[in-house]
Amino acid sequence: MEGSTILLSRVLARLIQQGELRLIDARGRRHAFGRGTTEQALAIRLHNRRIERRLIVNPMLALGEGYMDGEFSVEGGDIHDLLRLLTLNMGRDHTFSLFRSLTVVRTLMRRIQQHNPIRWASAHVAHHYDLSGEFYDLFLDADKQYSCAYYEREEMTLEEAQQAKQRRLACKLDLKAEHHLLDVGCGWGGLALYLARASGARVTGVTLSKEQYAAANSRAANERVADQVGFQLQDYRQLTGLFDRIVSVGMFEHVGVNHYLEYFRKLRSLLSANGIALVHAIGRSNPPTLTNAWTRKYIFPGGYVPALSEVLRAVEKSGLWVTDVEILRLHYAKTLAAWRQRFLLNRVRIAEIYDERFCRMWEYYLSGSELTFIHGDLMVFQIQLTKRIDTVPITRDYMYR
Repeated sequence: MEGSTILLSRVLARLIQQGELRLIDARGRRHAFGRGTTEQALAIRLHNRRIERRLIVNPMLALGEGYMDGEFSVEGGDIHDLLRLLTLNMGRDHTFSLFRSLTVVRTLMRRIQQHNPIRWASAHVAHHYDLSGEFYDLFLDADKQYSCAYYEREEMTLEEAQQAKQRRLACKLDLKAEHHLLDVGCGWGGLALYLARASGARVTGVTLSKEQYAAANSRAANERVADQVGFQLQDYRQLTGLFDRIVSVGMFEHVGVNHYLEYFRKLRSLLSANGIALVHAIGRSNPPTLTNAWTRKYIFPGGYVPALSEVLRAVEKSGLWVTDVEILRLHYAKTLAAWRQRFLLNRVRIAEIYDERFCRMWEYYLSGSELTFIHGDLMVFQIQLTKRIDTVPITRDYMYR
């Protein structure tokens, strides 16, 4: 047996402790892993020897690329089933002991990978958010909320859960008609428009995505609120003035670990004396690590999901008060499951807009993300920040009105 096949078999034998998996190598030989393997077990069929070697050297990158390029196929199930089995066995330890030393070395390079000066930020954003507007229409909710929904009840639809998320943000901001709100990373404008309607507040949204900027302004004009809600194509670091409220949803993941202190100091400089800021972002419950190589290359260049310890360390140095922290655990798994189901229903049309490789890339991304929220270390945090100790009430009752 070739060396790469032996090494890959040893890795899978160590990894698969729950469930069962078969490997059909590039020469057609079968290998069984896990307990009680049967002919009906999920199987990976490798189509060339190159993928065998790459799965040993850089498994996180090679698995995603191999699926996108058709270098392996899944039998007895689909890519979601395979990723579910792998994430179940990896659990919260995404580095896995056999690759931990290599991961430590790569982690030391993350500050280089996450360098995100103003001149680079627009390109990073465009890579993901300047895709076809129709594409996002095919799997997001009607309001195009591209962030974690809030499932107050198990049976909620995606639309209902996204509306619940918006209501919860409005409550945590204690938003009133006399306030001027800044939405940092405003997406297609749905949250800004909701908050303006719900409170009567004036809202300014900023984004680096040209597609989102155009769509948000079009929505404001169509809803005849352009005098109340405005959007700017601008980096948050270039903003001036003071705002009574600041909200940032799904944007902090793109800031980069090098820029955390800069980010929170900028929020503080933009916040009025009695202002409230609310940051909603994906985080991890494990210690700091690095961005998955495949995700960094194909989905979010420059992106990073932080540990709370990294975030709070920067907040402490910024001079802001942390007045509330809430952790949302399985809400994003449910959100991603809804997106994935809608994506698959519209897969034929998406392939017409892009191609088969693009569809495989997004299937892998949506499935992997959903399952990491279930079996891995990902969660969502909402951090409320103020300049003063007495800005918000001393109980949380106002957050549930």
